[in-house]
Amino acid sequence: MSTTEKVKGPASYFPSIEKKYCQPIEHWFVVLRNAGALKHMELVNLLKSEHGLGHGHANALVAYHLAKG
Repeated sequence: MSTTEKVKGPASYFPSIEKKYCQPIEHWFVVLRNAGALKHMELVNLLKSEHGLGHGHANALVAYHLAKG
C-alpha cells in the first residue's frame, strides 16, 4: 500500500510543463524572478507571449511562484 500523497494545486502541472517545454521547473522560476515586480497576470502574459507557454501552465507557475514569495 502506497503512503505517497497525490500532488495537488499548481504543482500538479509541473510534470507536464517539464515534458512539454523541455525545461526544468526551476528554469521558469528563474524567468519569473528575473521579470521583476510584476502582477500575476503580467507574469502570466510574459510567459505566454515571450516563452510560448499555454495559459494554464503559465498560470500554475505564476501562482506557485507568488505563493512561495
